[in-house]
Amino acid sequence: ENSLQKTSTCSPVNPSGIFVSPYALNLSSFTKLIKRLQERHPEFSRDEIVKAVQEVRKINKGVLSGLAISSIEEKTSAIL
Repeated sequence: ENSLQKTSTCSPVNPSGIFVSPYALNLSSFTKLIKRLQERHPEFSRDEIVKAVQEVRKINKGVLSGLAISSIEEKTSAIL
Protein backbone atom coordinates (compact mmCIF):
# COMPACT_ATOMS: atom_id res chain seq x y z
CA GLU A 1 0.00 0.00 0.00
CA ASN A 2 1.31 3.40 -0.96
CA SER A 3 1.75 5.80 1.91
CA LEU A 4 1.46 9.29 0.54
CA GLN A 5 1.46 12.41 2.63
CA LYS A 6 -1.99 13.88 2.96
CA THR A 7 -0.80 17.46 2.94
CA SER A 8 0.12 19.39 -0.14
CA THR A 9 1.86 22.72 -0.54
CA CYS A 10 0.40 23.34 -3.99
CA SER A 11 -3.18 24.11 -4.93
CA PRO A 12 -5.33 21.10 -5.85
CA VAL A 13 -6.84 23.14 -8.70
CA ASN A 14 -4.86 23.57 -11.90
CA PRO A 15 -4.87 26.81 -13.95
CA SER A 16 -7.85 25.65 -16.03
CA GLY A 17 -9.92 25.30 -12.85
CA ILE A 18 -10.07 21.50 -12.92
CA PHE A 19 -9.52 19.72 -9.62
CA VAL A 20 -6.34 17.64 -9.64
CA SER A 21 -5.95 15.06 -6.91
CA PRO A 22 -2.55 15.06 -5.24
CA TYR A 23 -2.76 11.26 -5.57
CA ALA A 24 -3.02 11.40 -9.38
CA LEU A 25 0.70 10.93 -9.88
CA ASN A 26 1.93 10.37 -13.44
CA LEU A 27 -1.55 10.70 -14.87
CA SER A 28 -0.13 12.00 -18.14
CA SER A 29 1.97 8.85 -18.56
CA PHE A 30 -1.10 6.71 -17.91
CA THR A 31 -3.12 8.74 -20.42
CA LYS A 32 -0.36 8.36 -23.04
CA LEU A 33 -0.21 4.62 -22.40
CA ILE A 34 -3.98 4.23 -22.80
CA LYS A 35 -3.91 6.33 -25.99
CA ARG A 36 -1.11 4.20 -27.47
CA LEU A 37 -2.98 1.02 -26.59
CA GLN A 38 -6.22 2.37 -28.11
CA GLU A 39 -4.34 3.11 -31.34
CA ARG A 40 -2.77 -0.33 -31.30
CA HIS A 41 -6.00 -2.16 -30.39
CA PRO A 42 -8.94 -0.18 -31.80
CA GLU A 43 -11.17 -3.25 -31.42
CA PHE A 44 -11.11 -2.87 -27.61
CA SER A 45 -12.95 -0.24 -25.58
CA ARG A 46 -11.09 2.12 -23.26
CA ASP A 47 -12.58 0.27 -20.27
CA GLU A 48 -11.29 -3.08 -21.56
CA ILE A 49 -7.83 -1.58 -22.05
CA VAL A 50 -7.82 -0.04 -18.56
CA LYS A 51 -8.85 -3.41 -17.08
CA ALA A 52 -5.98 -5.10 -18.93
CA VAL A 53 -3.51 -2.48 -17.61
CA GLN A 54 -4.88 -3.10 -14.10
CA GLU A 55 -4.25 -6.82 -14.62
CA VAL A 56 -0.63 -6.08 -15.57
CA ARG A 57 -0.32 -4.05 -12.36
CA LYS A 58 -1.82 -6.92 -10.33
CA ILE A 59 0.63 -9.39 -11.88
CA ASN A 60 3.50 -6.99 -11.11
CA LYS A 61 2.85 -7.05 -7.34
CA GLY A 62 0.39 -4.16 -7.49
CA VAL A 63 2.67 -1.54 -9.06
CA LEU A 64 3.53 -0.28 -12.51
CA SER A 65 6.30 2.07 -11.46
CA GLY A 66 9.69 0.77 -12.45
CA LEU A 67 8.36 -0.77 -15.66
CA ALA A 68 9.03 0.94 -18.96
CA ILE A 69 5.90 2.15 -20.75
CA SER A 70 6.85 -0.07 -23.70
CA SER A 71 7.00 -3.06 -21.36
CA ILE A 72 3.59 -2.24 -19.87
CA GLU A 73 2.26 -1.83 -23.41
CA GLU A 74 3.61 -5.25 -24.46
CA LYS A 75 2.28 -7.02 -21.36
CA THR A 76 -1.14 -5.35 -21.75
CA SER A 77 -1.26 -6.30 -25.43
CA ALA A 78 -0.58 -9.92 -24.51
CA ILE A 79 -3.54 -9.85 -22.09
CA LEU A 80 -5.82 -8.23 -24.67
